Amino acid sequence: MAAPPEVRIAGVPWPTYKLIALLLGVLALVVVGAVSASAAAAVLTAAAVAAFTWILLGAVTH
Repeated sequence: MAAPPEVRIAGVPWPTYKLIALLLGVLALVVVGAVSASAAAAVLTAAAVAAFTWILLGAVTH
């Protein structure tokens, strides 16, 4: 079984699914923050999106 594709950041290999999850979390933070103007809703939604994506893509790639 092949290892998932990796990206080096500061010399440390990161699986691409983790970077995708973090980017989707940031995108959710910006969108929900702009739409709702509520920091709490934006942070909680972004954390949920990032965690769900991280777990889902991690399970799919392994």
